[in-house]
Amino acid sequence: MVRPWVKPQEVRDYTEIPEVRGRSDERLVVDIARAEQYVIAYTHNSFSDKVSIPQAVRTAVLLLAEAYGNNAAKAAKSKKSETFDDYSYTSEFTQIGADSLDLAALLDEFVIPTAKNRIGMKMRRL
Repeated sequence: MVRPWVKPQEVRDYTEIPEVRGRSDERLVVDIARAEQYVIAYTHNSFSDKVSIPQAVRTAVLLLAEAYGNNAAKAAKSKKSETFDDYSYTSEFTQIGADSLDLAALLDEFVIPTAKNRIGMKMRRL
């Protein structure tokens, strides 16, 4: 299947986050590429044998691309700390992690198991 699986306009149409809506196409393409790589690494499946990408996979890519876009936009604008006389303020930006998106429910069906155990053979001279 030809990548990208999701278009930048689809991310903009889905999101309710103004910072993500305001991102350029070039930046959203990078967010989408990162999301697709995450899905490929998680599932061990490149979906190259599919005619079309399953809706659950597209949804996972959409959610991840939105999270990546939000994290990048907020990180660029976040102010780390401010000090004035005896007053100090520190803001901490919490990123949206892939763990919090519950992607396993969408992607576990498409995971290709990898071999975990190896068979070893020892030989000795007779």
